[in-house]
Amino acid sequence: MSSTTADPVAWSRVDVSAGLGVGALLAETGGFRLEAGETVAGAQGRFSTRVTVQADLAWCSRSARVEVLSSGGASAVVLERRAGGWSVDGLRVPELDGCLDVDVAATPLTNTLPIRRLGLGPGEYRDVFAVWVDVPSLRVRRLGQRYTRLFPARGRERYEYRDSANGAFVLSVDSDGLVVDYEGLAVRVD
Repeated sequence: MSSTTADPVAWSRVDVSAGLGVGALLAETGGFRLEAGETVAGAQGRFSTRVTVQADLAWCSRSARVEVLSSGGASAVVLERRAGGWSVDGLRVPELDGCLDVDVAATPLTNTLPIRRLGLGPGEYRDVFAVWVDVPSLRVRRLGQRYTRLFPARGRERYEYRDSANGAFVLSVDSDGLVVDYEGLAVRVD
């Protein structure tokens, strides 16, 4: 995979009445930054989300800020990893220990981190733990996830993402590991 691209990509949500997300993967000194935003109108109501995730050179999440504007007003959650432990809004949360990824429900962009870090070959899989941030509630929890690299199709690398709460979904990605199609959730807008 190439290094990164600063060009934003956009996704149309297919699981709600209307939704559009935009995100970018940016190289920085000592790591990477993911910037994303999304606006959604659906059964959960209308809301917009702003996401920033900082990762180190090994593609492990170091910090994240997730902001939501919804009918409940504006709210945010801040996550930080130090010495292997996570804090949520400044409070240490031991059950998040060992998580290397922040996965934000509002954007397919955060799937890029484990895809890049794991370096799986076709047919290989790895189980990981992520700090899962639900949107729009901003509830944070530990979530076990499995990434399986599938064989390419239609010129795209593919992965199966699976977790016990949401099931399994096939993701196709571009050469930077950015999602092109997230089965049942979002599709890239060219």
